[in-house]
Amino acid sequence: MRVIPALIVSLALSIIAAPALAQTNSQNSRPPALSAEAVLLLDTQGRVIFAKNPAESHAPASLVKLMTLYLACEALEAGRAQWEEPVVVSHRVVLTPRYRMGLRAGESVPLRTLLEGVAIASANDAAAAVAEHLGGTEEAFVAAMNAKAEELGLTHTRYANPHGLPDPNQRTTAEDLAKLIGRLLDDYPASRPLLGGATFVYRGRVYSRNIPLFRDPGGVQALKTGFTREAGYNLAISAWKSGQQFVLITLGSQTRSLSFRDAKAILRYGFYETGLEAAPPLAAPRRPAKPAPPRRPAQRGSRAALSGAG
Repeated sequence: MRVIPALIVSLALSIIAAPALAQTNSQNSRPPALSAEAVLLLDTQGRVIFAKNPAESHAPASLVKLMTLYLACEALEAGRAQWEEPVVVSHRVVLTPRYRMGLRAGESVPLRTLLEGVAIASANDAAAAVAEHLGGTEEAFVAAMNAKAEELGLTHTRYANPHGLPDPNQRTTAEDLAKLIGRLLDDYPASRPLLGGATFVYRGRVYSRNIPLFRDPGGVQALKTGFTREAGYNLAISAWKSGQQFVLITLGSQTRSLSFRDAKAILRYGFYETGLEAAPPLAAPRRPAKPAPPRRPAQRGSRAALSGAG
């Protein structure tokens, strides 16, 4: 079922029609308090369920790698690349700052392994290797990233590299990222096991990521993390609940654990708002405590009158 093209059109209309913060007083649930600076939650039809600063410019950190994966999946589907084809690692790639897989100059690595490194380990050297392999040079690949962003309607996104390391020219918004992950998963279903994966093996070592949301019964099946000091902790998520797809972006959470907490709270709120789950009953207001009876003055010579202050 292809829901995302309609989702993109509906998103544009919904953002215009929706208030800046879709925290309207709901009879079902209260909007969650969040650490994230920008948030956007969309349902299957692209309707805005929750929004906080969705058009605010933000550093994407490793959510840049969603576009790297998009171009790689596009090349694979078009037959310009093969999953198991060897990628020769250049000296420039091994100098890419952390986080890294530890690629070695001159070695040959299957493209599939590099894409797993991009999606699961968020390895910057893997993203650089993919960029050089598919684009000829990293600069040419970045130009293709920006051209694709324009084609997809990511009007507030600009790329400066394929991995997300800080660059003042590299910016995006929650709106654009929601469009991107939605299109990636819908246009190229092969990206789903990459973004839903938890482990892969490279050079005999098992790389894994610990994502609490994968273990939570919130339906999260595809997720990309991102972090730099400038950006904070970012998440791009797709969750499926009762046959319905939700897209969630959170940007600028204060800690990794808070980013996961924010995401869990927003998804739960979305499930309540769309009727997929029953909202927990709001706690009844406490009855005011009865005033304590006035103390009687202690009688002279009583224990109370003779006891010390302690």
